[in-house]
This record gives sequence, C-alpha cells and structure tokens, in this order.
Amino acid sequence: MYKKPNANPNQSDVAQILDLEFEARRAFIDSDVTREEDKPTKLFEAYPCFKDIQNAMDELRRIVGGSNCKYIDQMKSKWAEFCSKVQYYGVWKKALKPTLPLDVCGVDFTIALFSALPTLFPSPTTPPKRLGNASEALLHVLQSGEDATLYLEKRPLSSPVLLFDGTTCIVAVGNTPVSTLPLEEFCEGMLVLMAYYYTLHLTYPKCVSTLLSVIQTEVISDAIHDQDATSAYKKAMAEWKSFFEK
Repeated sequence: MYKKPNANPNQSDVAQILDLEFEARRAFIDSDVTREEDKPTKLFEAYPCFKDIQNAMDELRRIVGGSNCKYIDQMKSKWAEFCSKVQYYGVWKKALKPTLPLDVCGVDFTIALFSALPTLFPSPTTPPKRLGNASEALLHVLQSGEDATLYLEKRPLSSPVLLFDGTTCIVAVGNTPVSTLPLEEFCEGMLVLMAYYYTLHLTYPKCVSTLLSVIQTEVISDAIHDQDATSAYKKAMAEWKSFFEK
C-alpha cells in the first residue's frame, strides 16, 4: 500500500495497518542498524506513509500515549500552556520582548520563541559553525530568493527542521523535504519536529538537547529517568520551576 506512488490510501486504513504492525515496526526502527545520518532516507523509503504529518503524529501517540485517543489534543494543550509560560520566563531572562496582547499562535511570536528557546534551556555544546545559532537546528527563516533545497543540502545536521519563508512552512528531515504545515499550524511546528524525532528514533542534536529534553518531559509527557538526565537539563528545570514558584 505504502510504496505505490499513485496510491491514495484512506487515512483510517493506513492507521489501522500502522496499529497492527506497531511492535514489529518499532523493533526495526529502534534497532539502530542504520547510521543516524542515513536514517531519514532509508526509513522514508521503508515507510513513505510517515511523510504524512498526521501519520507521524499518530505514531508519537502510539509510542508515548498508547491507547489514549485524546493524547494529541492533550499534548497540544500542554504546548499552548508551555508557550504562555515561556513568554513570561523569556521576558524575565531577557530573551524575549514583552508582547501585548499575548498571541502564542502568531507568526512573529513563534519565530521569536524558536529563537529564544535554546537560550532559555541551554545546552553546553555549541552548534556546528555552519549552522550558526542553536535555534537553526529547529527553524530556519528563508531569506528572499534563498532556495530551500540548496539550504538543506548544505545543512550540517540530519535532524528534523522547519523552513519558513513568511507564508509557507516546510517540514524537512535531514536533507529531505517531507511536507508543509498550514500557516495556522506553524505555532505547533515544534510538536511536528518532536513527532519525527520519535517516529524515526532520532537523536537530539547536542546543541539543543537540553531544550528538547525539557519539551519531552513538560509537553510530550515522556519522563526521563534521573540517571539519564544531564546536569544541564537538571539545572534548566530547576530554574524553570523556581521561577513559577515565586
């Protein structure tokens, strides 16, 4: 079903098959037999259905939420709440400017949020020189005339990323454009990135590992065992919780 280029499978049929094959699929994807940088290409060849964002989000639900059919809606609510809190935390940390009225779904706020998040929840590892800022591991705003394909070819990371040109948001993994996000869903782009990290079993880039670990626990609701938590993550979470306990 998945490998027919002209096939237009029914979404519910695909979901049913993905449900039935879940255990075997996760065993294959999680086996790490493929190099990290080769994973996106090889796994999209094996499972082209995951180029559909909805299928990737559903896979995240299967992995973390299990049979909870409300998981995605609950996660989106947690993300909206997290963004609201980040605005105040970011202003206090002088990483965000005060924005009134509060619009956590606005394009300008979303871009500012992506830019500020790695600073608010910093990782000790600096980003690759060709990447520039750590936020570029998550979102790249295309300049006028900049070609998305050429940018992806030169990008030094194989992780999921959003490319935004002001009107269109491209979701890419590695150097592969996967899909596009409607403008009204741009504010939830981080959740899409996380869905692909989980679906393809990808490692967080070191330059944003603290941030993505925070989102993993606070938004995705996937706990990190204490022995697996880095000192940077523990420090970031302690400062975050301390701010809201004041």
